[in-house]
Amino acid sequence: MIAVIDYDMGNLRSVVKGFEKIGVSAVITRKPEEIEGASHVVLPGVGAFEDCMRNLEAYGLIDPILKSVESGKPFLGICLGLQVLLEESDEFGAHKGLGIIKGSVVTFAPDMVVETPAGTERLKVPHMGWNSIKKEKESRLLGGIKDGEYFYFVHSHYAAPTEPSVRLTTTRYGKDFTSSVEVDNIMAVQFHPEKSQGAGLRVLKNFSLLS
Repeated sequence: MIAVIDYDMGNLRSVVKGFEKIGVSAVITRKPEEIEGASHVVLPGVGAFEDCMRNLEAYGLIDPILKSVESGKPFLGICLGLQVLLEESDEFGAHKGLGIIKGSVVTFAPDMVVETPAGTERLKVPHMGWNSIKKEKESRLLGGIKDGEYFYFVHSHYAAPTEPSVRLTTTRYGKDFTSSVEVDNIMAVQFHPEKSQGAGLRVLKNFSLLS
């Protein structure tokens, strides 16, 4: 069973539908016993870092998350679910994260520009829409995914892990940022696989097959 953690934030149903499209059963839950008993755990999320951490604490979900990570079972963070794995965020002030991965979450600069054939163009924040990934290392999570594949992003902040070795992919948006990470059984992506059509469904399928 795949447990999709419910803490009142994020497009939980879209994630479950993504798994259903590939013939995999997933349940939305905030019950510690279901999370700890699941074979795979997914922490999705859309919204503010501070609100996420507050809700996780209020629903008593921090301990089940930590136990799931420590158990060695496959664990997938999506978007905000990636960011809260880090130690802290500068979003609307300084806020502590779960501290599972060393590093911080930082905000895209509002004045990023790129050169185009028509001249200088200012990049919009949030970073929204399709963008490509560059593989930094091999991973079963990205099996069958080609270097340069496009995924769907919606975010104003990005993970900046302390250790370069945890970076699974990077993406260019004004600068190169970490768009996914992998440490042992912990995997997390800044993009939304559930919104990324065939490539995203392949990521979910790969995750479901991990043991």
